[in-house]
Amino acid sequence: MTEPDMSDLEKLYARVDAAGLRPLWTITEQLLTPTPRPKAVPWLWPAATMRPLAEEAIRLVPVERGGERRVLSLANPGLGGRPYAAGTLWGALQALGPYESAPAHRHSPGAIRFVLEGEGVWTTVNGDACDMAPGDLVLTPAWAWHDHTNGGDAPMFWFDGLDLPMIEALDGVFFEPYPEQRQLVDDPHNASEGTHRPAYARAGAVTTLDPAPSPLLVYRWADTDAELSRLAGTCDDAVVELEYTNPESGASVLPTLSCGMLRVLPGRRPVRPVRRGGNTVFVVFRGEGHTVMDGRRFDWRAGDMFVAPSWVAVEHHAAVPSDLFALGDAPVHRALGIYREESLPGPQTVTGTFTGTFTPEETP
Repeated sequence: MTEPDMSDLEKLYARVDAAGLRPLWTITEQLLTPTPRPKAVPWLWPAATMRPLAEEAIRLVPVERGGERRVLSLANPGLGGRPYAAGTLWGALQALGPYESAPAHRHSPGAIRFVLEGEGVWTTVNGDACDMAPGDLVLTPAWAWHDHTNGGDAPMFWFDGLDLPMIEALDGVFFEPYPEQRQLVDDPHNASEGTHRPAYARAGAVTTLDPAPSPLLVYRWADTDAELSRLAGTCDDAVVELEYTNPESGASVLPTLSCGMLRVLPGRRPVRPVRRGGNTVFVVFRGEGHTVMDGRRFDWRAGDMFVAPSWVAVEHHAAVPSDLFALGDAPVHRALGIYREESLPGPQTVTGTFTGTFTPEETP
């Protein structure tokens, strides 16, 4: 059998491919792009869809070993079926029914909980039982034992945020179940609040890096609300934004995750659209409005969750006073010296409105 007539260059490429190699000169433009090209796309998950599904899951799906948690993860349609909100961030709605307990375990990915609705639930972190209420932020740092217990007769719903995709990409995922269903609980509850007070900074002002997580495990909504009100009183901007910080070092609350709150107010001076390197998941705690991302309008209301992938232009608008929780990966970008952001000169031109469908032009 005679060999096909191939040029010397084609033969070279064939031998390179057979050796498990790739010639960089043919793929440079795919790898070194002028700006980030995330596979994740801007997307919104409405509470009107998620909440009924979570309620039905409470009725049908037990919380036990193996499944561990009753969680509906945000699956970005740009990620090919992966259960991630963005390339570096996990986001989800977790539901815990009356008198249930989610088993204790620990893992190398760090996690946060932002409470949306309910009462009578606590998350125990290394023996410290942190009572949970709407608007509270609870931290479960990497490799900390944690479980969730509902001591009341009503369900609780909260947002789960993890750095799981990032840790998976680093081949660093470890997981271990606790020997018992639940940890022993220290008395009294909320021990970390007895030794530390919550700390905040204006968004963008955090530059300190700290490999240690915040020693304060729960940040109360009353404190966050008061700080947002104070910031709103210092300017006439339509958006004021803070970041929760480690009260000892001033760094982000976890070494891999930033947590923030935005207050968006109607009738004030518009804030210019911003592009930021890194991904952000937003959770609407209360209010109603819309966000424009790369020219597309996303209408939101309380309980909705949406994602802004890296370097997407973002601008927020409120119909009524609104508060949005934000989870991002900025601490990692800062630690690596690659963090970047830019403000655009004026409002974006809206070219479409999100309808919950994946159009051909959005296909990765």
